[in-house]
Amino acid sequence: MSRSPHRRRFEGRNQARYITCSCFHRRPFLDRERTRQWLVEGIERAREKHEFDLWAWVTMPEHVHVLLFPEPGGPKLGPILQSIKQSVAKRALNWVRINAPRTLALFEDAQPDGSIVHRFWQRGGGYDRNLWSAKEIWEKIDYIHENPVRRGLCDRPEDWWWSSARSYRDLNAGPLTIDRGRIPPRLGR
Repeated sequence: MSRSPHRRRFEGRNQARYITCSCFHRRPFLDRERTRQWLVEGIERAREKHEFDLWAWVTMPEHVHVLLFPEPGGPKLGPILQSIKQSVAKRALNWVRINAPRTLALFEDAQPDGSIVHRFWQRGGGYDRNLWSAKEIWEKIDYIHENPVRRGLCDRPEDWWWSSARSYRDLNAGPLTIDRGRIPPRLGR
């Protein structure tokens, strides 16, 4: 039996980080407003605790994309993700246990030792990528904002409340304020 090598994160200074986290078995656990709101609150708490700039984000029914810029010399990505994901998972699983215990089976993950754990998020740290250039950063911002349009959830990016798209039109228009100070300028537009 071969084991896959552990994935390594390259924590470079002054690099934006593009992150995708998926729900367990890509189930639509983020399709309710309450769960999306818990995610927004989790991002805000993590931003206060770990001091990073939030450049773009979107919540989809079964995953989330976040583009952030950690403070130079600040925390590594792992603690930031842990802050966001754990708070959402705890709130969601507690809500399910109290209000919809029959659906708890959707969150069950059988362990090799036979025990059962309940997961909100897919195993692992999700997908992350360092972004070095302004071109890459703006490509990801556009990708993040277009995601709900491509899925047919809205007609225009700014119509989707659970995204930073409308914040690019009006800084205080969405549920989370975007930190624009260090976003590199968009070239060629």
